Formats: sequence, C-alpha cells, structure tokens
Amino acid sequence: MNILITNDDGIFAEGIYKLACALDKIAKVYIVAPDRQRSATGHAITMHEPLRAEKVKFFDKDFDAWAVSGTPTDCVKLAIEALLSEKIDIVFSGINKGPNLGTDVLYSGTVSAAIEGAILGYPAVAVSLADFKNVNYNVAAKFSITVAEKILKNPLPPDTLLNINVPNCKEEEIQGVNITNLGARKYKNSFIERIDPRGQSYYWLGGEVIDTKDNDGSDIHSVKNNCIAVTPIHFDLTKFDLIEKVKKWNMQVK
Repeated sequence: MNILITNDDGIFAEGIYKLACALDKIAKVYIVAPDRQRSATGHAITMHEPLRAEKVKFFDKDFDAWAVSGTPTDCVKLAIEALLSEKIDIVFSGINKGPNLGTDVLYSGTVSAAIEGAILGYPAVAVSLADFKNVNYNVAAKFSITVAEKILKNPLPPDTLLNINVPNCKEEEIQGVNITNLGARKYKNSFIERIDPRGQSYYWLGGEVIDTKDNDGSDIHSVKNNCIAVTPIHFDLTKFDLIEKVKKWNMQVK
C-alpha cells in the first residue's frame, strides 16, 4: 500500500512526523507538504507563479519527502500529477495542530488537501488534533492506522472524504468513536484593530469561537465529550431540496 501524506502546518511540523511514522508500519509513505506554515489557506492553488518542490531529509527517517513552495492543495496535485510515479492508495492530510470542526472545514488547508485527493479520485482522510497546547499526537496517529486499514476493506464513495478530529487526551481517556455530522462555528470580534508605528491602522484576525450548532451527533459535541469524531464529507455543495423552489421563480434576463 502506498500512502501520500501532506498537511498545512508545514513539512517539519510534529504532527506530520507522527502520522508518517505511524502509517509507515502498514504502508510505503510519501510526504509532499508545504515548506512553511500554510494554515487556513482553504482550497487555494498557485496559478501566477511557479511551484518549487525540493527533496528534503524528513527528520530522522528515510522517507521520500518533498517541501513545496505552495499550498496544501498544490502539494496533493503536484505529488499525484508530477512527482510520484507510484500509484497512491490513500491520501492523508495531517495531523493538524488544532481542530477542524464544523464549518471551519471550509477554511482549513488540512481538509482542503484531503478534498483535492478526493477530487482526483483517491480515498482521502483529514486528521486533526483538537487542541493547540500540550499536544500529544499519539492517539491520533494510532487511530489513523485503523482508518487506513478500514478504508482499504471498505472503499469510500466517489467525491467523499473522512474528516477526523481527535481529543487531546490519553488513549485510556477516549470515550469512543462517533460518526458525526458537521457542527457550526462562528467567531466573535474576529478583527482586532491596532496602530502601527506610523499611526496607521491595521487589523489582526483573531476572535473568540462560538459553537452555534453543537448538538448531540455533531463533531463539536463529540470532541467536547472526549470522543473521536469521524465525519464523512461530500464536496457537492448543491442544495438539492431548493432546486425546484428556485425554478418556480421563473427568472429571466431583463
């Protein structure tokens, strides 16, 4: 089995190292990841400047690894369409430092990289550790092995990926694995205004997260209760039940 691994925290982040070491136990792994931090880049691709891919030494491991000057989505496209001659069986993105829950998946470079894998026709998984402090990637890395083995035996439908969020706790504290839907997250006071030395205003994106939909069954609720959340995502965003209603508007060009 051949597994392509990427992330959005950069190729020398701890999370991608732990993921690669875990999956190396069951597969040949290839790492193609951004050369720097590229979080929250969404599904951006690089079109107006060249991409550079440099073969690098991946920590203390003898893996085939490339650092790419572009986004997480660029990494997946470049790996599959240019860098790798081997057939890839699964695309993994992660392990992200911090959660990718609810509607945040629309911003996430981690999830977008997995989406690109699915767009290109490969089984794809995004894995995130739902915390930023005192992180321990061991449970998420170990669980990724289980997920890879399950996908090989139970292929995902086309245009689908799994978004996984793992609580930041010891394995014995995990309360189970839930198959969930996406919750909803919004942010309060998202922009902080500051003044530079020349007296000009600038804005720093931050703010307090507000979970507006964390009902039982959502990924947010699952992680809050120390359960691993596994959310199947389909990237066809069509609102099918609204099609017939909008047809009745009988819109015309005037």
